[in-house]
Amino acid sequence: MIARAATGDLERSARAFHALSDVTRLRIVDLLRGGERCVCDLTGALGAGQSRLSFHLRILKEAGVVLDRKQGRWVYYRLNPDQVDRLAGALNACCAPGTPWLKGCCQ
Repeated sequence: MIARAATGDLERSARAFHALSDVTRLRIVDLLRGGERCVCDLTGALGAGQSRLSFHLRILKEAGVVLDRKQGRWVYYRLNPDQVDRLAGALNACCAPGTPWLKGCCQ
């Protein structure tokens, strides 16, 4: 028997995958793979204005993909390892080779 994901888990995954469906947000995630970064570093690395970057960071934060902390006047962002692991697990669970529902569809 194949275990089914709970509705709440699916909704959280959908929010996170939606947050990752934008090139700018994927670039942010890629930059954060190297570790925590100050918002000022992200602004420079992406060549994005602060308001545009804040919008994208808010989407990622609300989806649980990134965590933040304030130090002085700067905000530092990092990937949320629990959420990243959960999303990787969700993809692996539904899209792994040999998954029964993929037969005849994608294999």
